[in-house]
Amino acid sequence: MDFEVVIGLEVHVQLNTKSKMFCSCPTSFGDEPNRNTCPTCLGLPGALPVPNKEAIKKAIMLGHAIEAIINERCFFDRKNYFYPDLPSGYQISQLPVPIVEHGSLEIDYEDGSSKVVGVTRAHLEVDAGKNIHDKESSRVDLNRAGTPLLEIVSEPDMRSSDEAVLYLKKLHSIVRYLGISDANMQEGSFRCDANVSIRPKGDDKLYTRVELKNINSFKFVQKAIDLEVQRQMEAWEDGVYKEDVVQETRLFDSVKNETRSMRGKEESADYRYFPDPDLLDVVIDDKLKKETQTIPELPDAKKKRYVQEYKISNYDASVITAEIESALFFETLVEAGVSGKNAVTWMSVELQGRLNKAGLGYEKSPVSAEKLATLVSRIEDKTISNKAAKEVLDLLMEESVEVDDAIERLGLKQVSDDGAIFGLIDEVLEANPDNVQRYKDGQEKLFGFFVGQVMKASKGSANPAKVNQLLKERLNG
Repeated sequence: MDFEVVIGLEVHVQLNTKSKMFCSCPTSFGDEPNRNTCPTCLGLPGALPVPNKEAIKKAIMLGHAIEAIINERCFFDRKNYFYPDLPSGYQISQLPVPIVEHGSLEIDYEDGSSKVVGVTRAHLEVDAGKNIHDKESSRVDLNRAGTPLLEIVSEPDMRSSDEAVLYLKKLHSIVRYLGISDANMQEGSFRCDANVSIRPKGDDKLYTRVELKNINSFKFVQKAIDLEVQRQMEAWEDGVYKEDVVQETRLFDSVKNETRSMRGKEESADYRYFPDPDLLDVVIDDKLKKETQTIPELPDAKKKRYVQEYKISNYDASVITAEIESALFFETLVEAGVSGKNAVTWMSVELQGRLNKAGLGYEKSPVSAEKLATLVSRIEDKTISNKAAKEVLDLLMEESVEVDDAIERLGLKQVSDDGAIFGLIDEVLEANPDNVQRYKDGQEKLFGFFVGQVMKASKGSANPAKVNQLLKERLNG
């Protein structure tokens, strides 16, 4: 039987405010456990929450970015459940009226086509603490408790793990372009829950969905979804779908390469939502709208501009704009006078390959955009060849040295002086009289041999264009 996969994602984005959602405790990562706490985020009796205006503004910015409805009045609810990392016994969230709803974003395929994925809602809530387990004990660190989160819920519009990853990467990119979160998946500031179900092709019914919880990398999202889809398909084909595929939360184990059951999946009624009596409604007035209406240029807009302004391909523009660091790197290159084509080649092919090998991103590149621009300009002004430039780039990756100093040190400056090149040509021709005669007798393919010998004699420093020009003069003279 042919199946169709139905996927919806819930993404938790930790907002980069200096203080928590309802108190003044800092949100810094990596501090001593339980240091950044107070009566409010510990849920102690009598402590009253006060909403963080910056978190509200950041949520509105995302709403603008995904062209969503921003509700002028929304409120906070209490989501009741008991767990060691939730000291108050409830999470402050938003259920019936979120701050943002009914938006969309576009995902791009490698072949240049695209697809619009609906965004159901984005609501503000607080993060829980962190449970730490080892062989001897379990501990709770509440530094993270109360940190502002924006939960972004998609429509079930994705039909493969590839589409899910494309959506996740686009959302990750938008969040970082907006500057509302560092979206560091390793530190937990960008986490994904995937809701996965299958159905026979042609059927428009939604079947039992399984939630894959707290996946913290793009690669693991893809693996987890593929494993769960395979599990559900096998259950259907074996006739045990109703028994084996139930509404539940499952954990992805990257070591054992499997998903396994954690607990039954609760419905909203199980959490006994009700409006938080300690918090007033949030009213988005004209002043707040004005403060948040200007947002940075986003990936799709940059991509379109790069194609038009710098004459690069849609695919290259997509790659460059995927991360804000690579976009800024590219802009520095072209502002320094590097052509769009050369900027793409030397940035996303030559430098990117070396960065990948070193496990680095553009933000930690040993070769700055300014240095790379200087290197490309030395190719364009014929100071060095393309091949020599790659050697220079290798040195720049290893040592903090200026481009011109590296060229001098490696002895790679191109020889363009006619007299010097004629001297090399004469040496080669004198050393190969038989081949010279064969060339003059009509074996013109030997011309490449002579070019290679001259370049070898110059140790690659001769200007190839000059070598070709002057060699023809000598042989045909």
